[in-house]
Amino acid sequence: MTGSVLTPVEIFGQVLLATASGDVQAIIDLCADDVVFEFPFAPPGRPAEVSGKEPLSRYLAAAPSRVQFDGLSNFETHQTVDPDVAAIEMTATGKIKDTGEPYDQSYVVVLTAREGRIIRYRDYWNPLKALQGASQEEQ
Repeated sequence: MTGSVLTPVEIFGQVLLATASGDVQAIIDLCADDVVFEFPFAPPGRPAEVSGKEPLSRYLAAAPSRVQFDGLSNFETHQTVDPDVAAIEMTATGKIKDTGEPYDQSYVVVLTAREGRIIRYRDYWNPLKALQGASQEEQ
């Protein structure tokens, strides 16, 4: 950074770049030490919340091995009246690495930042689609 603090929308752009390249550490570097990722629709057996950089790093480490992301569509960002909060809508496409099945998942993310770092990341998605692509041992 060159002295200016990233907005939540700019931070999310960096998250997308890191996700596309499978760079979990780059995502962690965008987070405050007390970061909380929330998954309100997490299926049974998956966490509804992950708090702190180290636990988040372990949680995110599995993602690049599961899904090959190929594209993004329906991408919209909404800066709220609170300059530290933005809502992002998108659809990610790709394939499930284990099965080769197509991956097509819509997301709504509510990202809250403090001093240019993620402090809260709420990820709303359809867990039923994710479970359809999961291998039998993950279900």
